[in-house]
Amino acid sequence: MDAKISRSNYVFLGFTLFALFFGAGNLIFPAELGQYSGENLFIAAVGFAITGVGLPLLGIMAIGFSNSNNLQALAGRVHPIYGLLFTVMLYLTIGPFFAAPRTGAVAYEIGFAPFISEANLDLGLFIFTVVFFGITLWLSLNPAKLVDRIGKILAPALVLLLAVLLITAFFNPMSEIGDAQNDYVSAPFFTGFVEGYNTMDALASLVFGIIVINAVSNMGIKSRKGILSATGKAGLVAVFLLGIIYLGIAYLGATSTGELGLFDTGGPVLSGAASHYFGTVGMILLAILITLACLTTSIGLMTACGEYFNTIMPGISYKLFVTLFTTLTFVIANFGLAQIINYSLPVLMFLYPLAMAIIILAFASPLFKHKQFVYVLTIIVTFAVSIIDGIKTLCDTLEINQFSWLKPIISFYEKYLPLYAEGLGWVVPFMIILIISIISVQIFTKNNVHVN
Repeated sequence: MDAKISRSNYVFLGFTLFALFFGAGNLIFPAELGQYSGENLFIAAVGFAITGVGLPLLGIMAIGFSNSNNLQALAGRVHPIYGLLFTVMLYLTIGPFFAAPRTGAVAYEIGFAPFISEANLDLGLFIFTVVFFGITLWLSLNPAKLVDRIGKILAPALVLLLAVLLITAFFNPMSEIGDAQNDYVSAPFFTGFVEGYNTMDALASLVFGIIVINAVSNMGIKSRKGILSATGKAGLVAVFLLGIIYLGIAYLGATSTGELGLFDTGGPVLSGAASHYFGTVGMILLAILITLACLTTSIGLMTACGEYFNTIMPGISYKLFVTLFTTLTFVIANFGLAQIINYSLPVLMFLYPLAMAIIILAFASPLFKHKQFVYVLTIIVTFAVSIIDGIKTLCDTLEINQFSWLKPIISFYEKYLPLYAEGLGWVVPFMIILIISIISVQIFTKNNVHVN
């Protein structure tokens, strides 16, 4: 029988979930969404919240519900090689390729760039990232409880500072909410939905979900139903906190355009707002807290990546992996925040549908008796759409013409796949195959026909 968990423990777990998800992307992307969604702010924020808040919660619950030891085991239900490749790609995405470089770039753009002349911005980024990732490497090579303890202090302090900033902006907005821009004019919900991919929280939830599951288990909850219930209740705390912060930062962004103008990223919105309301002191305080918070996130990502790759390739030491990953992270960070965001989008357009498919399959698995062929078929059809979306987005990012072989496939998808234009072309074929598979398995099981 499961032990009973007190309300205070649910709150503790909720803050643990919140701390796992709350990082650099959670600050800049809602601000950018607010600036560009304008009068369509609310509906865009709802779409953003689904992928930025709802999916990460479902990702953690999927790990618990499936009784999987980790993401590789869950994705390995498709095939062991797929499980390995998908997990490796996901770790590299939330690690040295995109999320980790973004921690340094965000800390610099919000905290330090406002104090540096435009002519010296690139040099400033180089010097800052040398120090930032040098400290990351040093502390990642020598993991200590000090980092965790600092992180537990920083998260509440940063939230408190943000709360003061957002409450001030709510009662005393910088300007009127601006006009919607770009795709936020015609499709604000779906644009916000896809923008939520940039947080990478759903991907991270599949990797770090086991941390929350273990915390629940250590409190005496062992059954699948109990773990799901406890995670769900704690998740409501995290969802509430993240949702309020997202909406607040998005509103701040929406009311900043008249005073600050439009930016390529959301970083200058926060530093500009801190300067507007609290002057230099506010900017310095924000810089310190965000830099330290991003630093603890960077250390956590490097440590997690080093440990995972050392597990699958034990012949290479943990310290060598961490050194290689931190060096690569430093190099990528110096391309700048805007470039990191631009080049991450093709990868996210490819990976996110596969991650969402795995999450849905984890919950639906009992309905099709955990048959491997269902995993294989649904992932194949999802992959067929997401890989094309990724390549198409890459062409757009590089500002090159689409490949000749790509155009007829895109035309076919646009003509026959519902929601393809909104970036969700994989959903309908995935659901059709899943529903047919569930019905088929149920019929065959009832008639005692063996299905692999």
